[in-house]
Amino acid sequence: MTIQYKPQGVCSRAFEIQVEDGIIQSVQVVGGCDGNLKGLSSLLKGMKVEEAIQRMEGIRCGGKPTSCPDQMAQALKTAL
Repeated sequence: MTIQYKPQGVCSRAFEIQVEDGIIQSVQVVGGCDGNLKGLSSLLKGMKVEEAIQRMEGIRCGGKPTSCPDQMAQALKTAL
């Protein structure tokens, strides 16, 4: 399954997430903080969708009510 998601309220402009049998296979991010998002993408590869959501949901960026990890959790919820 390929999830294409347009995040809201963050610097990133788009996510493309490959999920197979409940496991994240790859994450591509357009825009945002390049190094941080490459690191996040690398850490998520091989992780169960449910665990990723649990770890990232609710993370905030500065004074914003959301963050790229929180938005990625919202995108991953569509795979459940």
